[in-house]
Amino acid sequence: MPTYEYECDLCRNRFDRRQRFDDEPVSICPQCQGSARRVFHAVPILFKGSGFYCTDHGRGRSGSDSKEKGESVAKETAEKEAAGTASKASTESKTEDKKTATQQVESATTKSK
Repeated sequence: MPTYEYECDLCRNRFDRRQRFDDEPVSICPQCQGSARRVFHAVPILFKGSGFYCTDHGRGRSGSDSKEKGESVAKETAEKEAAGTASKASTESKTEDKKTATQQVESATTKSK
Protein backbone atom coordinates (compact mmCIF):
# COMPACT_ATOMS: atom_id res chain seq x y z
CA MET A 1 0.00 0.00 0.00
CA PRO A 2 1.36 3.42 -0.95
CA THR A 3 1.87 6.29 1.46
CA TYR A 4 0.43 9.64 0.45
CA GLU A 5 1.40 13.05 1.81
CA TYR A 6 -1.28 15.64 2.58
CA GLU A 7 -1.15 19.32 3.53
CA CYS A 8 -3.74 21.39 5.33
CA ASP A 9 -4.78 24.60 3.57
CA LEU A 10 -5.35 26.48 6.87
CA CYS A 11 -2.56 25.47 9.26
CA ARG A 12 -0.05 24.15 6.68
CA ASN A 13 0.30 20.94 8.68
CA ARG A 14 1.78 18.10 6.62
CA PHE A 15 0.85 14.52 7.38
CA ASP A 16 1.11 11.10 5.74
CA ARG A 17 -1.56 8.46 5.25
CA ARG A 18 -1.08 4.90 4.11
CA GLN A 19 -4.01 4.12 1.83
CA ARG A 20 -5.06 1.69 -0.82
CA PHE A 21 -5.34 2.89 -4.39
CA ASP A 22 -9.13 2.79 -4.36
CA ASP A 23 -9.54 4.61 -0.99
CA GLU A 24 -10.95 8.14 -1.03
CA PRO A 25 -8.31 10.89 -0.44
CA VAL A 26 -8.26 12.52 3.00
CA SER A 27 -10.09 15.85 2.89
CA ILE A 28 -9.99 16.93 6.57
CA CYS A 29 -6.88 17.89 8.54
CA PRO A 30 -6.55 15.80 11.73
CA GLN A 31 -5.09 18.78 13.63
CA CYS A 32 -7.42 21.73 12.86
CA GLN A 33 -10.25 20.07 10.93
CA GLY A 34 -9.53 22.33 7.92
CA SER A 35 -9.50 21.15 4.31
CA ALA A 36 -6.52 19.05 3.27
CA ARG A 37 -5.17 18.27 -0.17
CA ARG A 38 -2.75 15.68 -1.50
CA VAL A 39 0.82 16.87 -2.16
CA PHE A 40 2.44 15.72 -5.39
CA HIS A 41 6.20 15.43 -5.82
CA ALA A 42 8.33 15.28 -8.92
CA VAL A 43 9.50 11.79 -9.77
CA PRO A 44 13.28 11.43 -10.07
CA ILE A 45 14.44 10.10 -13.42
CA LEU A 46 17.79 8.44 -13.93
CA PHE A 47 18.92 7.87 -17.50
CA LYS A 48 21.25 4.88 -17.64
CA GLY A 49 23.28 3.63 -20.55
CA SER A 50 25.28 5.31 -23.21
CA GLY A 51 23.97 7.89 -25.58
CA PHE A 52 22.07 10.21 -23.29
CA TYR A 53 24.78 12.65 -22.27
CA CYS A 54 28.53 12.89 -22.80
CA THR A 55 29.01 12.74 -19.02
CA ASP A 56 27.14 9.48 -18.47
CA HIS A 57 27.97 8.01 -15.07
CA GLY A 58 31.39 9.59 -14.70
CA ARG A 59 32.68 8.59 -18.12
CA GLY A 60 33.31 12.13 -19.23
CA ARG A 61 34.56 12.69 -22.73
CA SER A 62 36.20 16.03 -22.97
CA GLY A 63 37.52 17.75 -26.06
CA SER A 64 41.07 16.64 -25.29
CA ASP A 65 40.01 12.97 -25.35
CA SER A 66 38.45 13.31 -28.78
CA LYS A 67 41.49 15.28 -29.97
CA GLU A 68 43.82 12.52 -28.76
CA LYS A 69 41.63 9.92 -30.43
CA GLY A 70 41.77 11.85 -33.71
CA GLU A 71 45.54 12.12 -33.46
CA SER A 72 45.90 8.38 -32.82
CA VAL A 73 43.70 7.59 -35.84
CA ALA A 74 45.82 9.91 -38.00
CA LYS A 75 48.99 8.27 -36.69
CA GLU A 76 47.67 4.77 -37.44
CA THR A 77 46.72 5.85 -40.96
CA ALA A 78 50.17 7.30 -41.55
CA GLU A 79 51.80 4.09 -40.26
CA LYS A 80 49.64 1.96 -42.59
CA GLU A 81 50.54 4.15 -45.56
CA ALA A 82 54.24 3.94 -44.68
CA ALA A 83 53.99 0.16 -44.33
CA GLY A 84 52.21 -0.04 -47.69
CA THR A 85 54.92 2.07 -49.33
CA ALA A 86 57.66 -0.04 -47.73
CA SER A 87 56.07 -3.31 -48.85
CA LYS A 88 55.60 -1.88 -52.34
CA ALA A 89 59.27 -0.89 -52.45
CA SER A 90 60.38 -4.32 -51.22
CA THR A 91 58.16 -5.99 -53.83
CA GLU A 92 59.69 -3.81 -56.55
CA SER A 93 63.25 -4.61 -55.37
CA LYS A 94 62.44 -8.33 -55.37
CA THR A 95 61.14 -8.03 -58.93
CA GLU A 96 64.33 -6.22 -59.98
CA ASP A 97 66.45 -8.89 -58.27
CA LYS A 98 64.60 -11.60 -60.22
CA LYS A 99 65.11 -9.72 -63.48
CA THR A 100 68.84 -9.36 -62.75
CA ALA A 101 69.15 -13.04 -61.84
CA THR A 102 67.28 -14.05 -65.00
CA GLN A 103 69.54 -11.85 -67.13
CA GLN A 104 72.65 -13.33 -65.53
CA VAL A 105 71.41 -16.87 -66.17
CA GLU A 106 70.58 -16.02 -69.78
CA SER A 107 73.97 -14.39 -70.34
CA ALA A 108 75.74 -17.36 -68.78
CA THR A 109 73.72 -19.72 -70.99
CA THR A 110 74.52 -17.80 -74.18
CA LYS A 111 78.24 -17.59 -73.28
CA SER A 112 78.45 -21.31 -72.71
CA LYS A 113 76.95 -22.08 -76.14
